[in-house]
Amino acid sequence: MILEFFMANALVPEFAVTNWIASKAFYCDVLGFTCCYERPDEGFCYLSLGNAELMIDQIGAGRTFDDGHLPATYPFGKGLNVQIAVEDITLLTSSLESAGIPLYLDVEDKWYVTDDMEMGHRQFVVADPDGYLLRFYQSLGSRQI
Repeated sequence: MILEFFMANALVPEFAVTNWIASKAFYCDVLGFTCCYERPDEGFCYLSLGNAELMIDQIGAGRTFDDGHLPATYPFGKGLNVQIAVEDITLLTSSLESAGIPLYLDVEDKWYVTDDMEMGHRQFVVADPDGYLLRFYQSLGSRQI
């Protein structure tokens, strides 16, 4: 595959993680992400799920952004959650339940106002092994207000 295909998004978050092997297993084995490429000697993976892309990077291996920018305590990513669109959240919630991983926010249907419309999401939030919050949603469509 051509690398540019995996790097198509203009914004790709990179999460500093404490154990990239455990994080990779969570993202790939439980959530169904694909590891597009990795650099094991640096504890780095570039992951994708549908059109969503993210990177995980082991703290202390390879390049580490320090100087006060590393997360100090669990949970990492305080004040941030990333939204990830999927076709059907049922597969994810079943996989998380099978793995014994609790949801941070249970499945809910939420309608968000956008001008004169509402956009519907069936969504849930789960924390990754380092506490980064992932909000997965499937579209419920739109409706007039």
